[in-house]
Amino acid sequence: MERKGDHMKMEERQAWLEDTYRKLCVKLSAECDRIGSRIPMEPDDGVYRMDMSEGDNIFGWTNGFWPGILWQMYHAKGEEKYLAAARGVEEKLDRALHGFTRLDHDMGFIWMHSAVADYRLTGSEQSRTRGLMAANLLAGRYNPEGRFIRVWNKTRFAENSAGLIIVDCLMNLPLLYWASGVTEDPRFAYIAKHHADTALRTILRADGSCNHIAMLDPGTGELLDTPGGQGYESGSSWSRGQAWAVYGMALSYRHTGNYEYLDAAKRAAHYFIANASLSGWVPLCDFRSPMEPVYWDTSAGTIAACGLLELAEHVPSYEKNLYEEGAWNLLTHIESAWNNWDPETDAVVYGGKRSYHDNLGQRALIYADYFFLEGVLRLLGREFMIW
Repeated sequence: MERKGDHMKMEERQAWLEDTYRKLCVKLSAECDRIGSRIPMEPDDGVYRMDMSEGDNIFGWTNGFWPGILWQMYHAKGEEKYLAAARGVEEKLDRALHGFTRLDHDMGFIWMHSAVADYRLTGSEQSRTRGLMAANLLAGRYNPEGRFIRVWNKTRFAENSAGLIIVDCLMNLPLLYWASGVTEDPRFAYIAKHHADTALRTILRADGSCNHIAMLDPGTGELLDTPGGQGYESGSSWSRGQAWAVYGMALSYRHTGNYEYLDAAKRAAHYFIANASLSGWVPLCDFRSPMEPVYWDTSAGTIAACGLLELAEHVPSYEKNLYEEGAWNLLTHIESAWNNWDPETDAVVYGGKRSYHDNLGQRALIYADYFFLEGVLRLLGREFMIW
């Protein structure tokens, strides 16, 4: 029997969703008119000045999130300007595909949100080809002896990066699952599953926390070290990495049905919810950092919210509430504390942090915007499942 309080709560939430969606439509419409097919990353004084399609920036890992926003809006609104801008970005990204020696493991982030999204929504064969090129390049980074996908070509975290993996890569695996589906060739999915298994063994910890980086022996896959990466230190708990673990493992469960991945996603989710609730539902940059200074990372919250909503789709009804409530709390508290709804300025979600030890302060990050939009659309039932 539905209680009166539950009904009022549902009405309040629906009102928040509709108002937030309305504000997103106004803001993102203005941004689309202003930005078009330029590729933004983060604003400077409220303006996207840097165009990531210029020079070496074209290889940046964040370059798929603006077209991802555009395709989500095109799916939700049907307005041609979003399609035109997204296609403009997609064409610019061809330079990165053909300069592939400069790319690393983040091809899923880039081409799932651009070419693969285009193919799924419009049936473009050229976009399908681009997606498969990216999938083959990602598969080419697979180490068959170690059963993992190599993350970077060069890095400050190790003299030789041949054995490095990071938790973020779990979000690139859907590109390989997609490629297996459209080609009816299981080898792409085998690579994705092997990497997810290795991440389970070396990245995820028993308490639900995770390492950012795992250094493996490239000849055997043996775990050698866990450098601190973008968190406070080795053994700490970088919150965006925790969010990647929640969503990434849930997505591997979606594509494989392997309950080990679902259980891993649950452990990571419970750990994230417990820690985020202690900081008022705006996540700290690292859950195991010192009390001072205080650094937030709103991007971790928007990513985790989408991961929790993904989890809620795969669990029995009596479990859904925990994950849905967590997502609601993250999105609404971040919106209240850090969102910028002025359509004359760029970026929706402020309060992000690239990494714990950077000197850039709290920033607006394009991926925080993408996941905030995806989360709101999922709650409204208007999302385009891009993963």
